Amino acid sequence: MIRYALGRLTSLTISLIVASIVIFAVIEVIPGDPAAFMLGINARPDTIAALRTEMGLDQSLVARYFDWVTGLLRGDFGQSWTYKTPVAELIADRIWVSLPLAMYALALSTLIAFPAGIYAASRRGSAGDVTIMGATQLGVAIPNFWFAMILVLIFAINLRWFSAGGFPGWDNPLQAIKSLTLPAIALALPQAAILARVMRSSLLDMLGEDFIRTARAKGLSARQALWKHAVRNALIPVLTIIGLQFSFLLAGGIIIEQVFFLPGLGRLIFQSISARDLIVVESVVMLLVFTVIMVNFLVDLAYAAVDPRLRTKS
Repeated sequence: MIRYALGRLTSLTISLIVASIVIFAVIEVIPGDPAAFMLGINARPDTIAALRTEMGLDQSLVARYFDWVTGLLRGDFGQSWTYKTPVAELIADRIWVSLPLAMYALALSTLIAFPAGIYAASRRGSAGDVTIMGATQLGVAIPNFWFAMILVLIFAINLRWFSAGGFPGWDNPLQAIKSLTLPAIALALPQAAILARVMRSSLLDMLGEDFIRTARAKGLSARQALWKHAVRNALIPVLTIIGLQFSFLLAGGIIIEQVFFLPGLGRLIFQSISARDLIVVESVVMLLVFTVIMVNFLVDLAYAAVDPRLRTKS
């Protein structure tokens, strides 16, 4: 298990290095001069040159890359030129919206998908199975921002059960959770559809294995064989999907945060791109990539804990 973990840790480190190079290169090749953009079209050349020096844009790309990476390793994410605030403070403020939203959406997705997938697999070919698979197909096909607008129309505008957007802060936890409910549902429904289909497919594969037939031959009922043997083994591929979904929910909520005017990391990235605040974009995207890779690393460890064959191979 230790050798397996070390191997995955080495892969994680290489992935982070490659990701940092790609992120820096992609963002730095965006056309236009950030200093000229910030000062406006009437700015004098000497003023633009002074701001470029202050922002470090007069250095070579290699020097700027290593300054940025070494700063990240020290926990220094740089200074936002738009907000005149350290990027770390901006992230610290926004993460307490994006992280609870992602966890809330993942919990809803799991609570919906697991019973639906298990029910559909245990009653394969029945009307319930067909109905659930039809609903999941619809959930996969429809984008989450469409769900978001429908939820706002029904529950915020017509029924007035929830607010249409904004975030009141965590001083009142109940109001905060209530404000995140509609965005979390909008994020969770498409992910629940995917997870339910994966759960059903994996469980059907397990139900056709020899060890299930052996368990039935030893006297276990179909229900007992399902819950004692099939479900646990079916969770192995599902764990990977859950890990990937959490990464997506944390890093991919930009549109939902825009729809509901949530001050999260996704909205911060969108605003920083609009303002050409490159250091904010680079640092926040790198943090999200690190989160994605770290979650995948933890999923791999969970995979090994569930499936002993991975530990014996390493």
